[in-house]
Amino acid sequence: MCSSDLLSSLLWRKLLLLVTTFTLAHTLTLGLAMVDVVEVSARIVEPLIAFSIVYVAIENLMTHQSIKRKSIIVFLFGLIHGLGFATMLKEFEMAPEFFVTTLIGFNIGVELAQVVIVLGVVGVLLILHRLKLNYRKLVVVPISILIALIGFWWGVERLIG
Repeated sequence: MCSSDLLSSLLWRKLLLLVTTFTLAHTLTLGLAMVDVVEVSARIVEPLIAFSIVYVAIENLMTHQSIKRKSIIVFLFGLIHGLGFATMLKEFEMAPEFFVTTLIGFNIGVELAQVVIVLGVVGVLLILHRLKLNYRKLVVVPISILIALIGFWWGVERLIG
């Protein structure tokens, strides 16, 4: 295995770990919130979600981060996002007999969206890497700054709205 294949393999493992960590966390709080074990007001959860997006976008600007630290942050933010998903799902006012299937279907939809986004981003980054372009300078930095600004605006809007 050449060094670039090894690096690619390690990056995929890290990405899989982070995606799985986020999924487990949001599934946990989504389920607990749906059965009314946990309840947090949307006025608290929505700004937290926005500011967690800002934080992650800013973290993307940093290099050489510990995967352990990053996994913990992703897990904590997954817990918050699960509460937001629950708020949205509760608005469907589903019949009790459809609770489990609706919950599973909703969670599968969230996961499919996550997979599509991750694959799209990874695809663009791989193309730029093959073209020997600095994908970090061309994509990661400007998009992270844009996401941080939008997330900050969304967070402030949720706080004052």
